[in-house]
Amino acid sequence: MSKYDDILYLPHHQSKVHPHMPREDRAAQFAPFAALTGYDDQIRETARLTDSRIELEENSKERLNDIMQYIQRHLEDQPQAVITYFVEDERKEGGRYITEHVQIKKIDLLQRRIITADKEMIPMDDILDIQTEEDEE
Repeated sequence: MSKYDDILYLPHHQSKVHPHMPREDRAAQFAPFAALTGYDDQIRETARLTDSRIELEENSKERLNDIMQYIQRHLEDQPQAVITYFVEDERKEGGRYITEHVQIKKIDLLQRRIITADKEMIPMDDILDIQTEEDEE
């Protein structure tokens, strides 16, 4: 015999003054409390990896220069190319390399950028690699 046997099977108390709280609202009382708002987001952002910009060697720079000259000579054909270039991260140091299949419309030598048929502008100094139809032959 337990000392609580006399109250163990009594009906649950219902207040005559306060309405019964729904189960969902009662459960919300016990939800975890985030004392540091945004802390989890900051941890995820810090853990997100970025790449460093690759510094090209002279022979790679010469190869890219040769390809740019080829593209410049064939601009009226709006040549197709696969370009790999660096995009800086907006939130932290570093960035990532993107590879895109583009149709080149113009080369702006003054601003040092390639302008695609989709009006995208790719800075020449961010280009890691270009492959054109000439490379495939």
